[in-house]
Amino acid sequence: MNQARPKARLSRALGLPLTPKCAKYFERRPFPPGVHGRQRRKTSDYQVRLLEKQRLRHQYNVSETQLRRTFDDAVRKSGKTGENLVGLLERRLDAVVHRAGLARTIYHARQLVAHGHFAVDGAKVDRPSYRLRPGQVVQVRERSRQKPPFQLAAAGAHLGDGPTAPYLSASLTDLSATLLREPARSEVPVICDEQLVVEFYSR
Repeated sequence: MNQARPKARLSRALGLPLTPKCAKYFERRPFPPGVHGRQRRKTSDYQVRLLEKQRLRHQYNVSETQLRRTFDDAVRKSGKTGENLVGLLERRLDAVVHRAGLARTIYHARQLVAHGHFAVDGAKVDRPSYRLRPGQVVQVRERSRQKPPFQLAAAGAHLGDGPTAPYLSASLTDLSATLLREPARSEVPVICDEQLVVEFYSR
């Protein structure tokens, strides 16, 4: 999903840094952009829920249509709808590529997947929205392994401050990752009150 709005400005509007590069800008100006950004404004219940939905949407870089479709799938599953929603988003191919340390950001992961650099269980997949099932293996295709982004990934440049998610088994030397099981909400590093998102769509 192309996002024309500068990510630093978008990060300030949402109240969280969307990329590591945005973090320094957000720390310097941790208030909404614009002339009236520093002013205190009354927020309605609708605005609070809308903002939470937007925060979730932009952390996964999905369109409104994609998020709504995922919410509908989450409602049909047993269990808590909010936790199901985050779990389904986390099983997207671009999200798994990002969490496994094979891409710098979710935006980078989406671009790499769309350009056809990844295979799932040996078959090329170029849809970032492809939903993985437990046991499936994601791997960088042989013809892409020598490209600079994947050489950096193999060296651990995209891992950040900690190990990969516990529901993934990642091998950076092989440039591959396996989804071991469905993610638990407590294991997903997403800043969001998913219950407010459920309330937004259930209104």
